[in-house]
Amino acid sequence: MLRSLYSAAAGMESQQLNLDVISNNLANVNTTGFKKSKAEFQELLYQTTRAPGADQGSGNQVPTGIQIGQGSKPVATARIFTNGDLTQTGEQLDVAVQGDGFFEVQMPDGTLAYTRDGGFKTGPDGRIVTSDGLPLQAGFQPVPAGTTNITIGSQGNVTYTGANGTTSFQVQLVRFANPAGLQSMGGNLFKETTSSGTPQLGTPGSNGFGTLNQGYLELSNVSVVEEMVNLIQAQRAYEVNSKAVQAADEMMQQSNNLKR
Repeated sequence: MLRSLYSAAAGMESQQLNLDVISNNLANVNTTGFKKSKAEFQELLYQTTRAPGADQGSGNQVPTGIQIGQGSKPVATARIFTNGDLTQTGEQLDVAVQGDGFFEVQMPDGTLAYTRDGGFKTGPDGRIVTSDGLPLQAGFQPVPAGTTNITIGSQGNVTYTGANGTTSFQVQLVRFANPAGLQSMGGNLFKETTSSGTPQLGTPGSNGFGTLNQGYLELSNVSVVEEMVNLIQAQRAYEVNSKAVQAADEMMQQSNNLKR
């Protein structure tokens, strides 16, 4: 019965983490470019009382054996990089990626980070920056003074039109072999890790890279209905594990009362 207490407690801890992940998904349902996470679990070690296939004598073998589990443990909170819906804003510097790829930005310390949030602005020096003022890399050039029109094509061809004429250049996207291995930094940013693989630059709309959509933003890929169902499942799983703790406690109490 003591084993059941620890097994149920491990299950309660797992469901608490599951609830934390679901709550974060729901909290970011309106966050631009947000990618939902899911909690993944594994069973703990088993106590083997009788091994399957053990010899019982006279050439007889045990067909199944006796193994008692010790509960579960969380092993990952995996990001799901499916596309979110696109919403039209009409802003010239709002850009959504439809398909595979990230925008590359430069952090204050000079390192690079990656984002799906395409709500860009123009900085005081003309550079195109994120809402936090981080400048875009991978081909993005400053907006010249007096620019009246900015056109961003689906394949990354950008044209500035202003008093000094027309300026054109090509921007690129970045992708990873294992985007789920990226480290979340907050602020809609991801960081490269050894698990994600090295960043690969490419032209939008070619070689499997996604296309750009000017005047649109990518919404979160969180489904409120799905997360509410997951929330109910996590709550019920936590509840039934707590019932197992209560039942084990009552059984131990009955055992202690036998001597009375």
